[in-house]
Amino acid sequence: MFNCKAFSAKSASSPLAADVISRRIPTENDVQIEILFCGVCHSDLHMARDEWHSVMPTVYPIVPGHEIIGRVTKVGSAVSRFKEGDTVGVGCMVDSDRLCPQCQVGLEQFCPGMILTYNSPDKHLGGMTYGGYSDSIVVDQDFVLTVPSNLDHAGAAPLLCAGITTYSPLRHWGVSRGKKVGIVGLGGLGHMGVKFAAAMEAHVVVFTTSKHKIDDALRLGANEVVNSQNSHEMAAHIASFDFILDTVSANHDINTYVQLLGRDGNLTLVGAPEKPLPVAAFGLIFGRRSLSGSAIGGIAETQEMLNFCGEHGITADVEVIPIQKINEAYDRMLKSDVKYRFSVDMASLKSE
Repeated sequence: MFNCKAFSAKSASSPLAADVISRRIPTENDVQIEILFCGVCHSDLHMARDEWHSVMPTVYPIVPGHEIIGRVTKVGSAVSRFKEGDTVGVGCMVDSDRLCPQCQVGLEQFCPGMILTYNSPDKHLGGMTYGGYSDSIVVDQDFVLTVPSNLDHAGAAPLLCAGITTYSPLRHWGVSRGKKVGIVGLGGLGHMGVKFAAAMEAHVVVFTTSKHKIDDALRLGANEVVNSQNSHEMAAHIASFDFILDTVSANHDINTYVQLLGRDGNLTLVGAPEKPLPVAAFGLIFGRRSLSGSAIGGIAETQEMLNFCGEHGITADVEVIPIQKINEAYDRMLKSDVKYRFSVDMASLKSE
């Protein structure tokens, strides 16, 4: 083992603070990575504060962070895809069982034995896995991703969660030129959905309740912006969408958006409201509409997404912060006071 610097939470009520954690010495299949930037995901906050206790209880201490961009510093003897100095990424997963039907078709995110980047059992050291709010991480080569050289490191970090979370359902439901696509909400996820759908040459409509986001939505690639609280603007789009991506985590009426789907249209949820959302059956039955959910993406698809971003010059809009401001960032994130993701410059950890 070797020690590295990190920021961790000791309990649900304690702030994140400087800590020292242990990492394994790389095995023959491992890649050791110096972490350069780590995006801040809303799930980091949920996990640090044990807000998903009934589904994914937090084990303390916890080191969050699963949007990692770094530089390879060491590779195991069996590693052939990476070399020292390569710029790489690590997302929400660092292992899976490799054997289940999901893994066999490249959908490791649905593997029952998936190992999350943090707060999952660590089969190497015991205890739990630690995430990217640290200066180094060791990951099996099969869960390390190549980052295109033209992408800004700080802006690329959120692609490893926010990016793949929105890219995957857009690809799965065949978004392409000529399709009419709605993006509900313009936050960390929504702004990525707009960028991807626009690059896929769809007609993109953003739904928001914030008038001050109209100009931003158009800048990001939207063709139209609809005030979702304006019944006349909403009615103008009845039964016309091929696909709608709902990124909103607050409780809201999804039946309003179901009615906007055309025949065989789909609405996919990637936001996770705390309370169940009522769904009117007739809204789905008439028009053969469907409602679904989506969670990140497999390793192959995540690499595809990064390559797509390289080809189209897509990164997240980020505010770069030092790790010492992570608690302030959590508070601001709750107020939606960021455009549109925080990205932590992990060089700031050196001063701890």
